[in-house]
Amino acid sequence: MPDLFDQNLKKGRPLADRLRPQTLEGFFGQHDIIGQGSLLRQAIESDNIPSMIFWGPPGCGKTTLARIIANLTKSVFIQFSAVSGSIKDVRLILEQARERKKLHQKKTILFVDEIHRFNKAQQDAFLPVVEDGTITLIGATTENPSFEVISPLLSRSRVFVLKVLEPSEIGQILRLALAFDEELKVKGIEIDNEVIDYLGQMSNGDARTALNALELAILATKSQKNGIISVDKSAVKQSLQKTHLLYDKDGEEHYNIISALHKSMRGSNANASLYWLVRMLEAGEEPLYIARRLIRFASEDVGLADPQAMVQAVSAFQACHFVGMPECNLSLAQAVAYLARAPKDNQLYSGYQKIQKDIKELPAYPVPLHLRNAPTRLMKDLAYGKDYKYNPDYEGEVEQDYLPEELKGRKYVD
Repeated sequence: MPDLFDQNLKKGRPLADRLRPQTLEGFFGQHDIIGQGSLLRQAIESDNIPSMIFWGPPGCGKTTLARIIANLTKSVFIQFSAVSGSIKDVRLILEQARERKKLHQKKTILFVDEIHRFNKAQQDAFLPVVEDGTITLIGATTENPSFEVISPLLSRSRVFVLKVLEPSEIGQILRLALAFDEELKVKGIEIDNEVIDYLGQMSNGDARTALNALELAILATKSQKNGIISVDKSAVKQSLQKTHLLYDKDGEEHYNIISALHKSMRGSNANASLYWLVRMLEAGEEPLYIARRLIRFASEDVGLADPQAMVQAVSAFQACHFVGMPECNLSLAQAVAYLARAPKDNQLYSGYQKIQKDIKELPAYPVPLHLRNAPTRLMKDLAYGKDYKYNPDYEGEVEQDYLPEELKGRKYVD
């Protein structure tokens, strides 16, 4: 078995950092973008790297792939974090890159981790140096670059989408860690395949989470009299201790999951609706935000088919406001289940859109005289309110126009 990992790293570093592969052969997952014959792999192996953005969830290999490029490239490679660095630091790096190119004809690859942390004005600093080839930019982000990276920078870069790792791929990484990491090998560790598979399943496709949990489980398990450390499922469960899910209240996953909730309720699937609701609540979503979305749904998708839907949604909002989490979780669940099971009618939503279109495309027709209020003598003399039929004075339906003459007979709702 070839040595896939650099075993000369300083001891004491986290397992996930010690285990970063130095070659493409040691990199697991992302076969679509770095498999044999792929565009990115050919670019790396030929040391002809374009500016690019790596977009993917935590622990999928963005930084590791960038470090592999650093290991294989002949360019000067500089790693920078948008979390801890400033745009002033970036400008210094870019100036040094200009000098390097001018004096030594040497290219610079700048890896910017968490590039979405730079605002759009700060990202402008990269444009001229990417344009003239002074640097090759590699940005890494967990956020959708369509929203978080400026369009001019995107147009000058290739976007590579990295996917969450499969449980089987995480299992392979964990087994290699146990077999080849020098610090683990000396401990004498026993762990069943079933436990490794469980850890691979529960890591949400995040290799860093899996490796950190494995290391913590090993450190927390007492060795037996024979010196063997036997790691069981209980130790792994405790080491995971998931305090967050793959969910960012300000990021794309926030909108993905609220969309899934809305569409599940629209599809009258109460089970799926409740699942997405609980995913949001357990990840720390603000309950009032969800409640506001339920009120909107009650009008947009249920509407007149069941007027009680609005009552349920508003009641859930009030419950959230009065008692907060976790006490209001079942109030939200009740409203979600009710809305999912309620009959659906979107004529209020579509009718409102029709009116918006008419207002935008047609003149602002005057209010018919008979519908106007006449609080003064002058207004009465101008026929304001003349011939208006006061409905309570009549039995049955009153024949009377309420729309402008030009819109007579227009139907917005049934």
